[in-house]
Amino acid sequence: MPGNPPPDQVLDIEDLHVTVHHGAAAALRGVSLSVHSGEIVGLVGESGSGKTLTCRAALGVLPAGVAAAHGTITFAGEDVTDLPLRRWERLHGSHIGAVFQDPASYLNPNLTIGSQVTEVLRIKRGLSRAAAHAKAIELLTAVGLHQAGRVFHQVPAELSGGMLQRVMIAIAISCDPELLIADEATTALDVTIQAEIIELIKDLRDQRGLAVLFVSHDLAVIQELCDRVIVFYAGEVVETGPVEEIIERPRHPYTQALLRVASVGDFRRRELQVIPGQPPQVGALITGCRFAERCPAVTDACRAAEVALTRLGPAHEARCVRVNDPALIEASAAVAAWAPGQDAAGVTGTGGACATAADQELASR
Repeated sequence: MPGNPPPDQVLDIEDLHVTVHHGAAAALRGVSLSVHSGEIVGLVGESGSGKTLTCRAALGVLPAGVAAAHGTITFAGEDVTDLPLRRWERLHGSHIGAVFQDPASYLNPNLTIGSQVTEVLRIKRGLSRAAAHAKAIELLTAVGLHQAGRVFHQVPAELSGGMLQRVMIAIAISCDPELLIADEATTALDVTIQAEIIELIKDLRDQRGLAVLFVSHDLAVIQELCDRVIVFYAGEVVETGPVEEIIERPRHPYTQALLRVASVGDFRRRELQVIPGQPPQVGALITGCRFAERCPAVTDACRAAEVALTRLGPAHEARCVRVNDPALIEASAAVAAWAPGQDAAGVTGTGGACATAADQELASR
């Protein structure tokens, strides 16, 4: 990476292209992002948009037939794009922790929780059996597990999903990593436990200065947890910026569409909304905007050539040829006004008519 990275920059991905099927198709196209110490960056988008693939590339665990064909991945100032497996193994746990959607599938059902936590501590940190036991109890307590001594001796089947996710977080932070990658870590949990895990991740960030890359399909979760958000669509970044700015002033039609189907605001008063159509197949050769076939604002210019990210502010970018079109800006304001479940006059309602009117206005231009 050219130049010197900021001293607090933990992860930097620059112009990353990832191919699948042994190079036959591109699944990620020109993805760039960074995460700093004490910062939580959210990745959001539909299934298959490239969020998890980006995380796997950042972890050095791309599956067979999938490769980083172009671009760089830098961790703590070191280029790790083509790092050998043995070097990645040294980073995993010690410097980069990871938590995934289904914690039960990552824990051995036949071993106690304590034995699985202490194994990491003994292998990665070289602790004695007694020291590892004491540290494991400390970690289980730190992630909010009551009666940590009892949990230590239980097997995974005796714990709830929320408790198992706390165990996975304890393992992930056991060696004081600089970066935590959480891929759909709250998706399978009920809303109460989800909120507790969100607060736990915030506390870990505040206490340890942890950098967090957090993946979710839910903008409500992203809004609650993250400092910045990166919106993915069909393997590309289509919008990025501070989370409140993206929620309040979304400028890409796809981000606007996500907000209309998300649980941001008073979702109990919402009508059921969907985004018409389907994302393109992975690796599909498309000229112009990859969202064009589903976009209410599409014009001939959208399909004419590749669309670059346009800078809209100090940290806000969007990939749309009409990003500065007054109608699109008006639609952005309509989505923001609609999100809390109020119409323009402040009267509580579903907001569906407001969103539909904005779509019709865009489609007519």
